[in-house]
Amino acid sequence: MLEEFAPSLYVADGPTVPFFGFPYPTRMVLVQLGDGNLWVWSPIALDPELKRAVDAIGPVRHIVSPNKIHHLFLKEWSEAWPDAQLHAPPGLAKRRPDLHFDADLGDESHPAWATEIDQVIFHGSFAMEEVVFFHRASRTAIFCDLVQRHDRAGMKGFKGMLMRLDGLVGEHGSTPREWRVSFLRRGPARTARARVLAWKPERLVIAHGACAQDDATQILARALAWI
Repeated sequence: MLEEFAPSLYVADGPTVPFFGFPYPTRMVLVQLGDGNLWVWSPIALDPELKRAVDAIGPVRHIVSPNKIHHLFLKEWSEAWPDAQLHAPPGLAKRRPDLHFDADLGDESHPAWATEIDQVIFHGSFAMEEVVFFHRASRTAIFCDLVQRHDRAGMKGFKGMLMRLDGLVGEHGSTPREWRVSFLRRGPARTARARVLAWKPERLVIAHGACAQDDATQILARALAWI
């Protein structure tokens, strides 16, 4: 389940989960920091096989959720690695008062990964704000729901048609239209987009759909052109 996507960066695909009746595949990212500790982004459902694979790489020290709807498996991961710190994106701590968050994510990286992973929040939406990351060593941008590129083969029937009309299918996938209109203030989002493109990422990992091993800057410029 855990595969090396780039040097010191691993991905694992989890089960497909329903989101308002639409099928959404899940994917997580694991980064081995320079000190050997592990940084986990948007963890998927945990099973014994995945836990053994993670433990074989190093100890989990940081668990990160990129936005307030990616929280389903945070509790089981924090219980499996009780020494790990849990980091909350905007809005999640209020949504999950049952979880203890050690820190809030901002536009500047936490000191534990500041020299290795950059981050920025796409502000300006009244519905949801997402934290986007950039792993410097592998030049990998890490997006969650802001960029979706679902597999065309899996988009069947009426729901598949809606996903295609929403611009979320194939290599030219983008951001859900209903989320776009929630960005009443586009200025902060444009600032975040400019920062992402200035990173000049080569690789792209996303939670929902096809990742990319090259041309990430061009893919993101096209996907976020609506901003």
